Amino acid sequence: MDPAGTINPALEYLDEVLRVVERVPAGRATTYGVVAEAVAAVLGRGGPRQVGTALARGGAGVPWWRVVNAAGSPPAHHASSALDALRAEGCPLTADGTRVDLRRAGWEPWEDDATASTG
Repeated sequence: MDPAGTINPALEYLDEVLRVVERVPAGRATTYGVVAEAVAAVLGRGGPRQVGTALARGGAGVPWWRVVNAAGSPPAHHASSALDALRAEGCPLTADGTRVDLRRAGWEPWEDDATASTG
């Protein structure tokens, strides 16, 4: 909130993105689109590009490397460090090692809800 007691929409969006990204388990990955869908379920706004912007501006304290594009590629300007971190966590990558194998490693926030209700 700002001094007038109103909520800053940009900070609210950033906080929700960070909450979702913090939940991605080690060795798994998700997409900007999935994060955007989860945030939109709470705030009713935003999309994949907004998620990328939020992570670029304030995501240093969360496992940002676990968020990739729909093809499984990490951000081009951080690809090497992201792939190194993903490999270190045992995240399944494609045969050429340049992308996350989302069929094996993909995570969605609603998995937590399903696990909580069945386990």
